[in-house]
Amino acid sequence: MDHGDPSSTPAAHGQQHPIGIYLKIWGLLFVLSTLSYLVDYFRVEGLTRWILIVVLMIAKAGLIVSVFMHMVWERLALVYAILIPPLCLLVLMVLMAAEAHHTFGMRTLFFH
Repeated sequence: MDHGDPSSTPAAHGQQHPIGIYLKIWGLLFVLSTLSYLVDYFRVEGLTRWILIVVLMIAKAGLIVSVFMHMVWERLALVYAILIPPLCLLVLMVLMAAEAHHTFGMRTLFFH
């Protein structure tokens, strides 16, 4: 190990991110969590309630994955390798739910 080589220092192997970005994301997560609580507090009902809850949940998960799991600073190939499989599973689940809804409708129509 050459002590004169700056690339061999421990600081060159890791990334140092300013604490300000973590505090801003923490504040934004707090605001999003407060909005999730307000959905229940104001007794929003029906489809609007679930859409708001899911949108806020996905926003919080995206912030956590991108900043606290350092995906923002990773190579795009690694981001794709981590994010594409769960997205494919989500698409599969949506397709299965649509098929289940259709099957239930057909059974209700013909057997009741």
